[in-house]
Amino acid sequence: MNYFYEKKGEVFCESVALSKLASEFGTPLYVYSLAALQDHCQQYKTSFDSFPTEICYAVKANDNASILKEIFSLGFGADVVSQGELEKVLKVGLRATQVVYSGVGKSQREIERAVEVGVGVINVESVSELKLIQKVAQSKGRIVSINLRVNPNIDVKTNPYIATGLYQTKFGIADEALDELVPLLQNSSSVVLEGFACHIGSQILELKSFEQASLRILEIVQSFKSKGFPIQRVDMGGGLGIAYREGEVSPPISEYGKVMREHFKSTGLKLYLEPGRSIIGNAGVLLTEVIHTKVNREKHFTIVDAAMNDLIRPSLYDAYHSMGHVRTKNGPDCITDIVGPVCETGDFLGLGRTMVEPIPGDLLFIRSAGAYGFSMASNYNQRPRPAEVMVSDHKFWLIRKRESFETLWQQETL
Repeated sequence: MNYFYEKKGEVFCESVALSKLASEFGTPLYVYSLAALQDHCQQYKTSFDSFPTEICYAVKANDNASILKEIFSLGFGADVVSQGELEKVLKVGLRATQVVYSGVGKSQREIERAVEVGVGVINVESVSELKLIQKVAQSKGRIVSINLRVNPNIDVKTNPYIATGLYQTKFGIADEALDELVPLLQNSSSVVLEGFACHIGSQILELKSFEQASLRILEIVQSFKSKGFPIQRVDMGGGLGIAYREGEVSPPISEYGKVMREHFKSTGLKLYLEPGRSIIGNAGVLLTEVIHTKVNREKHFTIVDAAMNDLIRPSLYDAYHSMGHVRTKNGPDCITDIVGPVCETGDFLGLGRTMVEPIPGDLLFIRSAGAYGFSMASNYNQRPRPAEVMVSDHKFWLIRKRESFETLWQQETL
């Protein structure tokens, strides 16, 4: 179901016109549909309700406290990759035992905190990290449950910056090196290996890669079980993609669920998943107002008040987001670059877009901005980060105030 749609020449989020939200809260503005968020969560729950599964939302995708609280209220756990994310989910009210702590560079301080609060499991990404976890656990008199994150060297069809399952990336332990950890694990009294984790990348639009990763993990599980390790779970990460382009098709969550269930149904293992983008990505849009237009002998530019500091994905990944006018316009089409005010040539939100020629004052909306939008925003050029609004049917409310200029330098000293 599309929760952002056109009616009578205007784009709505559920039952609220986007222009009304822009008028009330200003732009740039992130807008989220609560019904879309709930729908995507329910699709995951339905797809795995007959299978022992722990679904842990990837907090990095969007860490707004109101969004987290809603997701956790639906029975989801959390996948965190920093102490900041851990502290936030605990503040929101999630139990530490519902947390999977991932991340390739956990510091001693972060590991100490994870052990202190008793997170459910730590995903280990290197021999060095394993030794540090053992040291911390021993010092605190704790026994820590871990997964080994495996790098299976599987090449997925996605942007190289978000492909994480190849040996050339920094993530995980190469599958061919796992046996080197056996003596270290067998002689440990403070760390218990109970599972394996695997996250091969993000924005994956074909299911074959998940099948390959599942088969490889199961081979490793059997190998370690034969060595006497009490393997109880597999964590297959996230990575399911969404449709960003017109006409693009993403695998239904139900089909993804079918693939996962099929591969693990007879193993007796509990399945952990870490979805992020597929839950919140298409539940949000970014609103922006046209400030100026300009034309030279080669280009038409539409300069808007949103910029790379608000939505960095296009600049960082050359990522594509479909976009359009909030209010339907009649007039000639033009091919234009949608760019922001930041002083970088790479500050663009869309290049070579065909649309009815914008004019100053027009409102544009950028689709599929719910994931890795605000969570990757910055204050570059001393720009306050946008406000965020949640919509539910006819109701809407602020879930993050727009930053003021004073907040940008309140931590600085002279």
